Amino acid sequence: MDRARKGTTLMKATVAALLASALACHAAAATRLPPTANALADAMRGSPVVLLGEVHDNGAQHALRAQALRNLVQSGARPAIAFEQFDREAQAAIDAARRERPRDADYLVAQGRGAAGWDWDMYKPFIALALEYDLPIVAANLGRTDAMRIATTPASTDAPATLVRAQENAVVKGHCDLLPAEAVAGMARAQIARDRALARAIEPYAGRSVVLLTGNGHARKDIGVARWLTVPSVSIALVEDDEDTGAFDYYVVTERAARPDPCEELRKRMKR
Repeated sequence: MDRARKGTTLMKATVAALLASALACHAAAATRLPPTANALADAMRGSPVVLLGEVHDNGAQHALRAQALRNLVQSGARPAIAFEQFDREAQAAIDAARRERPRDADYLVAQGRGAAGWDWDMYKPFIALALEYDLPIVAANLGRTDAMRIATTPASTDAPATLVRAQENAVVKGHCDLLPAEAVAGMARAQIARDRALARAIEPYAGRSVVLLTGNGHARKDIGVARWLTVPSVSIALVEDDEDTGAFDYYVVTERAARPDPCEELRKRMKR
């Protein structure tokens, strides 16, 4: 092997080692917060970007986050509030709805074409808070059409290989190890693309501060949105147990939402 090839090989190995080390560092223990609005508000205070995670169908978590955000705003903060639940194409419609009916959260959801599958009653308190204090509402997510195109079109990605593998592992685990092997890479590509879109949407608001309301997967600091930001961020997960919380700066454990076994539900859907 000539000197140039040796140098290239060494550089690749060094980069891979650094990436692996970065992921390991990101997995350091997170700080557990008490499940109070004041503790959660204090954890958010002062950060340019807050990645505020959730289990999507957990009403107790939404109520806690909404009160924490209200406490933060009432203390003088004026963050933008960004929503994974709104696709970025809805931004113009959301802005128009605010001009037409400045305090009408229901109208804003309808005009913003809030995607099916979300329980909008859980998100309206955040929208109402933003309307009450005239905070920016940011439609942050990658549209479903774009996500589907990325998932179904085999392509290389410029994401680091270590991150791609970690994201694929997260996809497999998040789907109860039930996914066919051929589906994993595409779903991981789509997840990475969503993370990047969310990061691009929120970063312009870092100067005033911004809180992203999103699933815990996107809030992860090792493979989620934080990996694509160029500004400091704080990652907070709201979870139902204290397992696998190392990928966050802070976490809060809440009561578990009443729901059927998600793995059993997924197993039934895959048999249809």
